[in-house]
Amino acid sequence: MKIDFLANHPDKTKVVAEMIYEEFVVKTDSVMQFDDVVKHFSNTHTTIFPITLVAIENDECLGTVSILENDLKIRSMYKPWLASLYTNPASRGKGVGQQLINKTLDVVRELGFSELYLRTEDTSEYYKKKRLGFY
Repeated sequence: MKIDFLANHPDKTKVVAEMIYEEFVVKTDSVMQFDDVVKHFSNTHTTIFPITLVAIENDECLGTVSILENDLKIRSMYKPWLASLYTNPASRGKGVGQQLINKTLDVVRELGFSELYLRTEDTSEYYKKKRLGFY
């Protein structure tokens, strides 16, 4: 499995958009449209925010994670933020999410940041359990 920037794999943009749309837009009753999600992921980068990473094996996208400048408007002084970690159900429990997070931490450090923020409503135990330093 390879973890790389989505910007280096534009052919995976629609797949990532489908993952995120189904998991984080539809389930939250957001008014965002699928085309808006595709547009967002079509404009991710490698050294400036937003940045999206993908886990790819045998040309299949197994999961994704993004790094945003800000994911909580009332806390605009904190940056950057880990966002939208998603692993395909068939790939869960195989370390894909862990590898995506590890690469995210590497990218954030390479960009000169010593901290990474996270906002989650219902998966905080996952991050605590992995001992990634999220509290």
